[in-house]
Amino acid sequence: MTANQLAAPSPVQTGAHFDIHGLVGIEVAPGTPGAPQLVDMLGPFHTARPAEEQCRILVTGTTATLVNPSHAEDAYRYSDDTLFLPRERVTVTVTDAGFTVAGRGELLTAIIPLLDRLCVLNAAAMVHAAIVNYRGAGMLMPVWGGVGKTSTVAKLVHIEGVQFMADDWGFLRSDGTVLGYAKPMFIKAHHQPIYPQLFEGPRKPLVPKGLTKPLERASTMVHPVIVRYPRTAAFTRRWSPEHRMVHPEQAFGAENIASEAPACVAMFLERHSGPDAVLEPRSAEWMTTRIVGNFHTELPGVSRSLIEALGATGLIPLERYFADKAKVVRRGLGEIPCHVLKLPASWSADHASDHVTATVQALLNDWA
Repeated sequence: MTANQLAAPSPVQTGAHFDIHGLVGIEVAPGTPGAPQLVDMLGPFHTARPAEEQCRILVTGTTATLVNPSHAEDAYRYSDDTLFLPRERVTVTVTDAGFTVAGRGELLTAIIPLLDRLCVLNAAAMVHAAIVNYRGAGMLMPVWGGVGKTSTVAKLVHIEGVQFMADDWGFLRSDGTVLGYAKPMFIKAHHQPIYPQLFEGPRKPLVPKGLTKPLERASTMVHPVIVRYPRTAAFTRRWSPEHRMVHPEQAFGAENIASEAPACVAMFLERHSGPDAVLEPRSAEWMTTRIVGNFHTELPGVSRSLIEALGATGLIPLERYFADKAKVVRRGLGEIPCHVLKLPASWSADHASDHVTATVQALLNDWA
């Protein structure tokens, strides 16, 4: 580390600004303890100055005290415009511009559902998906965790003319455009044959493949507690033996990263108990339901709790939250072909990703 790096002010001191595809601005106030995590995870959208978008999320470490709030047993406190979750130590206030999120912990899990909501109000929706720009065609692959999306995007990007867009979260606009999110990837031991360059030289040791699942389950259990303490969470994120945090540019090169493409095919990926892979056509209505439900289910528990609390208190009614998003997703899918690809649960991530890659090539060759 150089003297200049040592002297450089941290995002906790200076704050940070993010522009999410011109849809939503996120402003992190100076003194916010969770700022380093937000810089890590929202890095692709980092800007030097505040965004000019009308919708924005202000993030701060300063929490105001609610005066005579209503009580929902011990779960949360609320007023006409503010919600406090004691267990998560997070306060969310609805403002004319969007939301203010306040807390002393890592606040990404509170921000993501609010970001999704503001995107929906601007005719876009967040999706849990692997996305690539396949020679000008946006391939949208909503997916359950553990199916092999990180392995799949690596193999697809190795094809000439294919660019990485997302391997976890992305966006679908109502005009049918998919938008990328090149956030850090979490590379695990079983990815070594697919990303060999990321395992060269001295690197943080990873647990053997057989211990990855038990460690994932343990991490999920302690996550709601860890995020309350930014320094502990930052250490865990960077030094956990479960994974390595790698930026997509390191894995694929900056020239192989795309920010948007017209959606041309949507294929939901899932595992099943059958012995063979099965590809079946589905309606856009079916795909809309899966995309909305899959995104919600794959959110961290803190995020889901926040959505439920906002709905229960009437700050964002649940029926409106999901119906508005479904409308945007359905418009975004338009008339593009939709499929479900069921992969045997017994297949390894490597085997599954080989089959997904071949299926994507066949579908997009037919589309072209």
